[in-house]
Parts: sequence; C-alpha cells; structure tokens
Amino acid sequence: MSESEFVEGLKKEIEELKRKRNAVILAHNYQLPEVQDVADFLGDSLGLARAATETDADVIVFAGVSFMAEMAAVLNPDKIVLHPEPAARCPLADMLTREDMKRSREKYPGAPLVLYVNSPTELKAEADYVATSASAAKLISKLEEDTVLFGPDENLACYVSEVTGKHVVPVPRGGHCPVHKFLLCKYYVERAVRKWPGAKLLVHPEVPPDVRRMADFVGSTSQMLKAVGGLEGEEFIIGTEEGLVYRAKRMYPDKKVYPANPLAVCVDMKKITLLNIRQSLESMKPRVEVDPKIARRVREILEVSFSMV
Repeated sequence: MSESEFVEGLKKEIEELKRKRNAVILAHNYQLPEVQDVADFLGDSLGLARAATETDADVIVFAGVSFMAEMAAVLNPDKIVLHPEPAARCPLADMLTREDMKRSREKYPGAPLVLYVNSPTELKAEADYVATSASAAKLISKLEEDTVLFGPDENLACYVSEVTGKHVVPVPRGGHCPVHKFLLCKYYVERAVRKWPGAKLLVHPEVPPDVRRMADFVGSTSQMLKAVGGLEGEEFIIGTEEGLVYRAKRMYPDKKVYPANPLAVCVDMKKITLLNIRQSLESMKPRVEVDPKIARRVREILEVSFSMV
C-alpha cells in the first residue's frame, strides 16, 4: 500500500465514523494538511469552539491542543468533546500559574487581569476578561484603567501596549510561544524577506517586536487569511506556524504564499493525526471533561469579554 493509499483509506474510514457518530471535526489552522482536509470547520481556537455551538452534531472531535479542546467543552456542555491526543498541549498556556496571577494582582491592585485564550481553563475562571489575539487590543482599549495585566504571552502584551498606549504588564515575565519567539525571530524572517523581496510580510502578534516592525500586516491567523485575500499584491510571506500556509493556498490558489520559516512547526499541533482521530471516533475516547462550575464561570467571563468587542 502506498503512502497516498494509506492516507486516503484513513480519510474514508473517518468520514464513515463521522456519519455513524453524528460527529464533526474541528481543526486548527496549524494542523497537518490531511487533518485539515477531513475537518468540517477550520479556524482559530475560539472561532472553532463557537462554530461548534451552531451544529446539531452530538460529538465534537477537536484537532488542536488541550486548552482548545477544553474551550469547546466549555462552550458546548451538552455535547461529547473528544481530544484525540491529550499530550498535545500548549507550551505557552502552561507557562502561566496561579501564583503568577496572585503576585501580579498584589503588585498592581485594581488593575484588571486579561487572559489570552491560550491559557489554562481553570485560570481563565479567575480572570476578569478573556481575549484572543484578534480581540485583545480592542478589548483592552475599552477598559477604563491605564494599567492592565495580561498573560501569558509577553510579545502579545507588548503589541497591545503599543496599539492602545496603555501600560500592559505581562503575566508572567517572559511568557512566550516557542515557535513564534525562536523559529520566527528576525534571522529567519529576514532571510525570507530577502528571498522574496516583492512579497508582503504578514505576522502574528506573538512574534518578537523587531519582527513586527518589519511587517506589512500584524494579526491573528484568521486576520492574516483575510489579509491575503484583501491586500494588494500576489505574493505573501506568512509569519506564523507553517500550517497556515496550506490553508492560505487552498483559500487563494491564485496567490503565491510562502512560510517565513518552513521549520516553524508546533510539534504539539502535529501530534494530532488521522490515525488517532480514527481511534478516537472508534472508542469515543479520550473525552474532555471540565468542572461544571469552572465551565459556567468561564462562559460568564467570555460573554462579558466578547460583548465589548
């Protein structure tokens, strides 16, 4: 059996299991191409979780990292949510601790705490607001306070501070996405810009500040996809995890889209495969469970947060 036959066979089995289980697959933009191909919904973490609330499926298979699967469970308490590989975690989210939050609140009493959606679910329940990379600047700009605590990504906190003019304190200091900080640093991005000098550079706000200053556009994965279709030009360099390039090429086959660094791979995202998706649908495991009290509190915070943006 050839590689392509193996992959196509798994895709067919997954489609049959989806029908049998009345299931949908939600896949993040950073997933493997073949995982994106079997997905019913593609997008960023919160967009996917919200999309699931609009389906009549009984089962949600989340192809992403753990906090994303938990968000799907929070927003869809009446559905079964499966995460094919629980070891697929987010290093950035895991950098935030309850102690970090406590120390920051003590140091800056009265400052609201905004947590990035890329954070542990149980800690979101203790935040004042929750934001995405697309909504963080808009939400924080509407807060009355001039000093705001934001965690756990320091680069995103810096970006929001630049955009809003507020004193945005990173919680903790040094929180980062390893892919964006180290594999999309100035060295790799400048190489890409020199290789494709006529291409527009689009980057995620989690990249280092010196890379953001090189960019023609800064935005979330969903915003970058819209920019490829909306900005003038035929060539684009994508400064985020390399999986977004596949999605952009599928959406805009007439455009030339390049990865700023083809080695900018989130290993955790790539732990989700067709094989463990099939196994998950067969066994209906591993199932994502969130404490109902925590889930209810997070839903309340999300409702307030997104009513502001």
